Amino acid sequence: MTWRCTGIRWSADGPAIGWCDPAGRERTSALGYGRPLAFGARGERRCPGVRRAGRRTPCPAARTVPGRTGSAQCPECARLDRSFSVAADTNAADPRTYRVYLAWFGPGMVKVGITAEERGAVRLLEQGAVTWAWLGRGPLMAARRTEELLRAALGVPDRIAYARKRAVRGRLPAGPERAREVAELHARAAALPGWPDSLERVGCEVTDHAGVFWPAGLPDPARVVTELVPGGTVAGRLVGAAGPDLHFADGLVLDTRLLAGWELAAAPEGAVTDVPLADIPPVGPPAGQDGLF
Repeated sequence: MTWRCTGIRWSADGPAIGWCDPAGRERTSALGYGRPLAFGARGERRCPGVRRAGRRTPCPAARTVPGRTGSAQCPECARLDRSFSVAADTNAADPRTYRVYLAWFGPGMVKVGITAEERGAVRLLEQGAVTWAWLGRGPLMAARRTEELLRAALGVPDRIAYARKRAVRGRLPAGPERAREVAELHARAAALPGWPDSLERVGCEVTDHAGVFWPAGLPDPARVVTELVPGGTVAGRLVGAAGPDLHFADGLVLDTRLLAGWELAAAPEGAVTDVPLADIPPVGPPAGQDGLF
């Protein structure tokens, strides 16, 4: 039975690597910081299908997909995935309660977003939010309108590129400074007029994920894997994980979205990384967010 990787899976217990088989069955392998991690890619990268409501439907054709793409889905499965999706605004009738949050990734890198309340903080772990706070809770459309209000009134984006997030992780300011920036923006957001009546306000309680992402600290990210190739190996000592990224002691970063769709096998002792890499460029001074910081 062939088990193919589905990328990183976050939970309250920490990060794990997900797997699925051709029947759609799933399992995970927990990741441990401070331990060697070495594996090689086998065969071809194939679409893992669609995961919805906690169940995976395999790609009926098991189509091959390019090695450099962040999404391992083939075009047909990607269209199906987005046909009933809150993120793609194709499931506006979702009856669940949603939460609006502020997420901080680095100086000047704050975004606003929403997540289903039943997921708790998992969405923040998946995005690599170092520091964050809830803003409110309520129906989906009220949460969406609040998200749009903050974007328009405060200039806070709803997306920040992973490349920018990972480039600054090795030299972030201390926890109190991170918390101060989030609390300041939370206060400004709460003072805005025009919040939907159906959205319940949530007081500012700042949470920090640095101890979850890198308990012993993080080296400055230097290189990033750009592609897995058949027979290619990634090897090193794992020291942290944030969002989809795995961080190694030598400054290497692996975006686990590139692992999805591959059959992976343990590499022999002494193996070294030999897949295509690229330098991580430095990030310039943070862009202003309408005078907030």
